[in-house]
Amino acid sequence: MTSSPDTASRIATVLDGLTGVRGWQEDFYRDLHQHPELSHREQRTARRVAERLRGAGYDVHEGIGGTGVVGVLPNGEGPTVLFRADMDALPVREATGLPYASTATATDPDGNDVPVMHACGHDVHVACLAGAAQLLADARGSWHGTVVALFQPAEETGDGARGMLAEGLAGLLPIPDAAMAQHVLPFPSGQVRTRPGPTLSAADSMRITLHGRGAHGSMPQAAVDPVVLAAAIVLRLQTVVARELAPGEPAVLTVGSIQAGTKSNVIPESATLLLNLRTYSDATRSAMLDAIRRIVTAECEASRCPQPPDFELYDRFPLTDNDETVTSRVTAAFADHFGDRAQPLPRQSASEDFGDIPTALGVPYTYWGIGGIDPDTYRAAEQAGVVDQEIPVNHSARFAPVLQPTLDTGTQALVVAAIAWL
Repeated sequence: MTSSPDTASRIATVLDGLTGVRGWQEDFYRDLHQHPELSHREQRTARRVAERLRGAGYDVHEGIGGTGVVGVLPNGEGPTVLFRADMDALPVREATGLPYASTATATDPDGNDVPVMHACGHDVHVACLAGAAQLLADARGSWHGTVVALFQPAEETGDGARGMLAEGLAGLLPIPDAAMAQHVLPFPSGQVRTRPGPTLSAADSMRITLHGRGAHGSMPQAAVDPVVLAAAIVLRLQTVVARELAPGEPAVLTVGSIQAGTKSNVIPESATLLLNLRTYSDATRSAMLDAIRRIVTAECEASRCPQPPDFELYDRFPLTDNDETVTSRVTAAFADHFGDRAQPLPRQSASEDFGDIPTALGVPYTYWGIGGIDPDTYRAAEQAGVVDQEIPVNHSARFAPVLQPTLDTGTQALVVAAIAWL
């Protein structure tokens, strides 16, 4: 399926304003990058976004789910399309060397002073959606319907989307016909990549507390050693993916933390493991959670623990499962506009909470990637076979999307996707 000449003409008309938008958009991006804010603390970012939307003529709702902002632009009869950008940053000390690098610090939820950086590219997402919102507002003669620009807090903690829903998001906007979002990723800038079906994994974090019996390090016979028990469990858990899932079924199980004891000659009373799971189906998720509980419980029984282990699930992210029809329509529009720069997106093991919003609203959605790495830099690393080693990825202190053509591409992608529906 290809776009009609009329659609291509309408897209071109909207994008005629890109040159005028580019100047303030680049400054806006640099400002966001220099002033990152942690999850649930995005007050300054939200204010700047709301100012932009009001200036473009949107009906603006602020403070949804804490710092969430929604702009609604009705423009006659027609479909409603929702676009989401996430706003929060990470507790990372920037090491990009950029002239507009962040030197910001903040107090985290535990009371610690931490550096703050837009290490995941959410500043790109905000700048691109702000630019696209302005372009669509300036060219209302080229489309009909309603545009919803949603700026979400706290994606990194996985509860920002749910927070907006809990505070009445559904009542602030017409039910969309489609919802869309994009993410800057470590592939060549200028590219857009789409994928139907399961695209980003579901993620679950689990805290497991093992109960032993403490003793002097010289008298191990009096103890139930939770350190040895934790080590045995970590090794045994490596078999869950390798031996309990079918070959070819993608999943990841990571033990990211073991905490036990305070002194070399004291066997502690307990140990705590922090686990993370990534899965692409509810069946696989259930099977892995069951296997973890079974293995941990059995190891505790084998060690004669005085009480069963405790299991706590937290920080769950949903599966991002792109609707086939919506994705096909957007993919065709991208192919027409971007040519060979529109490519398939490989399945990603990262996770995202965007899907909570359209799922709660009963709306089909799609989520795509845009490249953020200088094409020459990426090509050189690819030819040398060192992409994984040399190209910084999201959440790295060195992750720094090139300004252009990243912003232009992300802005164009949002406009093209909008006009494909409007």
